[in-house]
Amino acid sequence: MSSCFKLIKKDGEARRGELTTVHGTVQTPLFMNVGTVAAIKGGVSSEDLENIGCQVELSNTYHLHVRTGDELIKRFGGLHKFMDWHKPILTDSGGFQVFSLASMRKIKEEGVTFRSHIDGHKIFMGPEESMRIQSNLGSTIAMAFDECPPAKAEREYVLPSVQRTERWLARCKAEMDRLNSLEDTINIDQLLFGINQGAVYNDIRIDNAKRISELDLPGYAIGGLAVGETHEEMYDVIAHTAPFLPSDKPRYLMGVGTPANILEAVERGIDMFDCVYPSRNGRHGHLYTHFGKININNAKYAEDDRPIEEGCGCPACRRYSRAYIRHLHKSGEMLGLRLCVLHNLYFYNHLMEEIRQSIDEDRFASFKKELLDNMNSSVE
Repeated sequence: MSSCFKLIKKDGEARRGELTTVHGTVQTPLFMNVGTVAAIKGGVSSEDLENIGCQVELSNTYHLHVRTGDELIKRFGGLHKFMDWHKPILTDSGGFQVFSLASMRKIKEEGVTFRSHIDGHKIFMGPEESMRIQSNLGSTIAMAFDECPPAKAEREYVLPSVQRTERWLARCKAEMDRLNSLEDTINIDQLLFGINQGAVYNDIRIDNAKRISELDLPGYAIGGLAVGETHEEMYDVIAHTAPFLPSDKPRYLMGVGTPANILEAVERGIDMFDCVYPSRNGRHGHLYTHFGKININNAKYAEDDRPIEEGCGCPACRRYSRAYIRHLHKSGEMLGLRLCVLHNLYFYNHLMEEIRQSIDEDRFASFKKELLDNMNSSVE
């Protein structure tokens, strides 16, 4: 089975779509909840993800390879069975770890040699290795192995890096085609998404988008953003690059971002997002609302009997007060952390529902303006 992306309608450049996969159909624009090691940090279960409206869970190829191991997970029947999650899963390729472990790596045409962040042992990963690990995990969508150059890298570094990533993409496609033909492959319908790179150089980005589009993959991502450039530079890259990615395939902006980032990117034609912000901020008591962020640790919430946000349907807001959640955080109770993470993830998933509805009703621009105005206001 190949993916089927249906572009339902557009409101300006904002796109309303539907992506059908072997693990179900999802509505776009969508936000993918980040479960790095097959779990959301903060004590959030697969059942919780279902209850807060998560459509796609994202896990990390590198981290699952070095801890627990992809071969063990394959023996359990893949990630879906291992974590009891039956909707789509996207696995990243390990390419971002190549970027983040810059001081411990050596890049060659064959692939990358680097050191495990856990015990320092040497690891080699190239396109074929990344595809084999992701095939063992059995994810719905596998990301191509790439190098993520720093946003401010010199042009003389970025251009050959992008060209090498293009060659790696062709190798990823060949290896995935081979793996999906094997009898013991968990998910023979695994989809490969290519990744556009090019730092902040729009001409490199556009040329790369044109070349990788020729491979006719099920989907495409814009990578290498939110890694040092300004928001304005990021939005400029998206605006220049997105039109050169296939209009009949989903477009995924990797690792981004804040609610404002998502609204700006949707306006520029992006369909899929992921970011650790909602769970990471939740663990520190920083909570998203339609009227801006609040820090539940602030003293002014010690006697506040209101929910985090009036009208919110998340598990925290349906039952508990700001005062109680603050008490849990200040007392070091895991429940406080868990409730805050659930609230933030619910907020993000519900935000995507609101975005989809506004596109359906041809009012995305006004929805975006009103929400940004409200979120820039001060929360009581």
